[in-house]
Amino acid sequence: MSNKDNNFKPFIPAEKTVPEFTATSIILGILLAVLFGGANAYLGLRVGMTVSASIPAAVISMGVIRKILKKDSVLENNMVQTIGSAGESVAAGAIFTMPALFLWASEWGTAKPSLVEIAIIAAIGGCLGVLFMVPLRKALIVQEHGVLPYPEGQACAEVLLAGEEGGEKANIVFSGLGIAAVYKLFADGFKLFPSEVHYEIPAYAGSGVGADVLPALLGVGYICGPKISSYLFAGGITGWFVLMPLIVLFGSNITLYPASVPVAQLYAEGGSFAIWSNYIKYIGAGAVAAGGVISLIKSLPLIIRTFRDAMKGYGKGNDGGNEARTNKDLPMNVIIIAILALAVIIWLVPIVPVNLFSAILIVIFGFFFATVSSRMVGLIGSSNNPVSGMAIATLLVASFALKATGQVGQAGMTAAIAIGSVICIIAAISGDTSQDLKTGYIVGATPYKQQIGEIIGVVASSIAIGAILYLLDSAWGYGSAELPAPQATLMKMIVEGVMGGNLPWNLVFAGAFIGIVVEVLGIPVLPFAVGLYLPIHLSVPMMIGGAVRWFLEKKKNMDEKKKKSMVENGVLYCSGLIAGEGLVGILLAVFAIIPAGSGSFGDVLGGLINSTPINCNLGGIIFFILLILTLLKFTLWRKEK
Repeated sequence: MSNKDNNFKPFIPAEKTVPEFTATSIILGILLAVLFGGANAYLGLRVGMTVSASIPAAVISMGVIRKILKKDSVLENNMVQTIGSAGESVAAGAIFTMPALFLWASEWGTAKPSLVEIAIIAAIGGCLGVLFMVPLRKALIVQEHGVLPYPEGQACAEVLLAGEEGGEKANIVFSGLGIAAVYKLFADGFKLFPSEVHYEIPAYAGSGVGADVLPALLGVGYICGPKISSYLFAGGITGWFVLMPLIVLFGSNITLYPASVPVAQLYAEGGSFAIWSNYIKYIGAGAVAAGGVISLIKSLPLIIRTFRDAMKGYGKGNDGGNEARTNKDLPMNVIIIAILALAVIIWLVPIVPVNLFSAILIVIFGFFFATVSSRMVGLIGSSNNPVSGMAIATLLVASFALKATGQVGQAGMTAAIAIGSVICIIAAISGDTSQDLKTGYIVGATPYKQQIGEIIGVVASSIAIGAILYLLDSAWGYGSAELPAPQATLMKMIVEGVMGGNLPWNLVFAGAFIGIVVEVLGIPVLPFAVGLYLPIHLSVPMMIGGAVRWFLEKKKNMDEKKKKSMVENGVLYCSGLIAGEGLVGILLAVFAIIPAGSGSFGDVLGGLINSTPINCNLGGIIFFILLILTLLKFTLWRKEK
């Protein structure tokens, strides 16, 4: 049965040819892929979440192409967002897993993965994700048009088609970017005020409260909305106001593994953070793992049905060279040859630490998860795609399989993470490609040009992501307060647990059962578990961002169209906040590794302003309130032109 909407006509008809795959769109797309890839890498390593780059990339593209270059082509803008959004997906897949290789290198005293190794692993995963999805386009995007909504793809198409607002909307994104950049520079560069506020609560031993008063966290909370933010916050409250005080109360004179001193001594020397880092992060890891597995189990019927339906339509509809412009994909023979070549590269290139068995595992798992991801994002959107659950399942299977075949120790663990990295990027990119092709289908893009653009974005951001990962590691190190790298630390723990069995399993299982209880209560496990796993200082500002959006959405006595525009302006402004902080975060990482005197250039920068009066908790709170007011300025108090 065909669900194709035979009455559908794209915005640019098939018989009309307009500028699309141009030097302008390629260069601008690559710049945005690197920009949003870098910003998302920094954001994900800091808070464990990334945000979609498609709409901000489209808006910036319209601002540049329309206002600066004085050109008008919706297909050029679509190509820019296609290339640009690839950077965010590569970053999301890479930061879930690859920092584990850096952490092991420090522990084992071995060499860190090279820039070339990171780039090749990322590029292989990204290219496989695009190639696996291409033959599904006609089955999922065309035949199922009107059935599979592809929410982000449709939203991006609406933004592109409302192009006359492009310049004005782009100003909002750039305003957020500039304000966040200045804010971050004064907070973490010049140290004018602290970026983290913290209060211990002596009357309730073991607890503490605080917030990282930073633009990206406010922005993420607003974009995620009040529900997701509240689930994250609930996880933070459970960890910092329930579990930690109980650990201090009942375990004060006991030495609990993995700590090497009694709980009371640990708390006296390090405060609430010491309790969190030694115990709560393992409980949180168990909850996150349980959430990933539960989401996968709940999705199994859909996954199986999705895979079966997709296979029925796999590669159908190729009519040789007589197809309309809007229906031409990359040729099937090119796709098969490219997939086989990438599989051989995975096996033969020494810097990718996998054998033939692992290479076959990657292709099989990658094909399955790409197929699942491509259809699931059409049903539930990219933000609900259980990529972390897929990565956890892959790592568990890969680790057990490698252990069974005798590939253990450092080589086995490195191979497991390499497999997980490629699979994670495949799942992320195939979902992103699906959304981009849906946008292209609506606006009338040429599919094979979009697919080539997606690969260009993958390659460009793969080269950049290695440099960004190295830079951030050199500046602060993964697992530090600045870069906790939550997903990668979790993946590392899973592989170590399977290979060596050296985890505090009681804590991990306690977290897993907390996750099961949360699921029974009908609360989404993953956001709650991530809130439990991360310090409460991250979920507090996100909750504030979510609360601002809730306030705007519930505002009465306002025209619905105006309210929708106001909320959307907030999304664009917050996208700018995230990009601005991410870029300055990377800049500060550069400063942190440039030697100057007895320290670094970053140390010199931090000493330029004598800010004693406001470099305190109250100073941080005041500046964060001012930041919230800027969000209201671009939403509630903004006058539409």
